Amino acid sequence: MTQSLYDKYGGFATISAVVRRFYDKILASQALRPYFDGVDMARLIDHQVKFLCKVLGGPDNYTGRMLKAAHAHLNITEAAFGDVATLLKQTLEESGVEPRDVDTVLGVVASTRNDIVRQPA
Repeated sequence: MTQSLYDKYGGFATISAVVRRFYDKILASQALRPYFDGVDMARLIDHQVKFLCKVLGGPDNYTGRMLKAAHAHLNITEAAFGDVATLLKQTLEESGVEPRDVDTVLGVVASTRNDIVRQPA
């Protein structure tokens, strides 16, 4: 039986810490911060942790909206999507995630592009 990435990297506590560091980077970005004005960050982080736990093979406690509906009003550009992916990659690497596992996570993120991006770069 293959170990899930969720278990490999320490489960909920580790994923939660990684997601918090990731959003610290996003909120420090002048280009990305405006997308999060007025957002309840504690709620968003909770949703993101649950989502990431699910896609990494952990428990499925995600109850958020479908990605397309959740992002439709934000007019997210291709450039912003790329910036987020870059920050996620940095955060994962800084957190000790192995390169092939970083690629796996980024592949999941890339698969959501059409549901999130609304404007070309």
